[in-house]
Amino acid sequence: MFKSMNRRDWMKTSLLSAGSLIAAPSFALPTRKASTAFSYAPESILGEYLPDFPIAEPKMVARLNANENPYGPAPQVIKAIAEAAASGNRYAHGDANTLISMIAEKEGVTPDHIMLGPGSTDLLEKVAITRFQHGGNIIAADPSYMSLINTAQSMGGTWKPVPLTADYAHDLPAMESAIDSETKLIYVCNPNNPTGSITNSADLKKFCASASEKTPIFVDEAYLEFLDDAASQSMVGLVAEGKDVIVARTFSKIHGMAGLRIGYIVATPERIESITSMVRSTMGLCSTSLKGAIASMKETQFMGECRGYNSECREFTRNAIASLGYDIIPSYTSFMIFPIEMNGKEFLKAMYDSGVGIRVFDINNKDWCRVSMGTKSEMEIFVETFKKVTA
Repeated sequence: MFKSMNRRDWMKTSLLSAGSLIAAPSFALPTRKASTAFSYAPESILGEYLPDFPIAEPKMVARLNANENPYGPAPQVIKAIAEAAASGNRYAHGDANTLISMIAEKEGVTPDHIMLGPGSTDLLEKVAITRFQHGGNIIAADPSYMSLINTAQSMGGTWKPVPLTADYAHDLPAMESAIDSETKLIYVCNPNNPTGSITNSADLKKFCASASEKTPIFVDEAYLEFLDDAASQSMVGLVAEGKDVIVARTFSKIHGMAGLRIGYIVATPERIESITSMVRSTMGLCSTSLKGAIASMKETQFMGECRGYNSECREFTRNAIASLGYDIIPSYTSFMIFPIEMNGKEFLKAMYDSGVGIRVFDINNKDWCRVSMGTKSEMEIFVETFKKVTA
């Protein structure tokens, strides 16, 4: 019922680009998996159960498997996209420049610090392509979001995994100690996916300021805007100081534009040029998505409402699942993850058969459920379905 996949197949399957998770402090040292779960990388503690059964989308009553924003795009964004369709016969370079200028102003840098892409994952992979053509190693947490890591390995690079700490933060001293003459990049996903955990911003800033003198640091902030004080916890200020830090953001999460594919990185002009000299940037973007992103930049009230709804649903779900005796990793994102006692393969199919989409991971032969935050009614459906399936 469940199939295995090689890395090439994995790279072709966008649904599987999420990362892994660490189950408990005692799982710091990876062991070889005995389960039938697909393994993201041989050296990782992560596996995932993949559905190999028909999924009837019309019967899906709660789609909670892809960390999508159930409330977006904002109404004004939808209007801008609809109006932009009429000019679809024209290239959108002017709109790209407008969006870059808006982002630059927001982030406190000049436009030559910005590179756009169709989602932040595309930019993660482009950075990996340009950095690992001649080998080298990448240092990143295990577990974390795997797109950059897998692309680096596909290009001939190697991964030096560093286990998360006991409280699921990045082990920054261990990551800095892992730097050697072959290190081409350090990757930090903060908040981390799929654990939902966060690394202290003050500690991370000190780490980035120091380690970036030795090798570039890529900080993935896809979920940062779900925090109330996101701006103060971002690493983008280090870029303005001239540090060799690359910060990624996306319109897929808080903006509710996952299917419209817009993301960006902020980096020094020299680092941006080193990437754009090898791969195209704005040529891969369409006018509808750009117009939507321009409109969404102005929708601060909408994003604030989404942040509030997400927090409310996350608290409701956490309390409901915790009341059943499950331990949940504290989440700062639009999803949460927790260990289950039921067989992972059986749990995944039972949830889908009930119309509830979730993700199920194997961490050192322990099965975990990751659930995205939907609307309040969707989370109520999830909780009731979870109770029925695990009874």
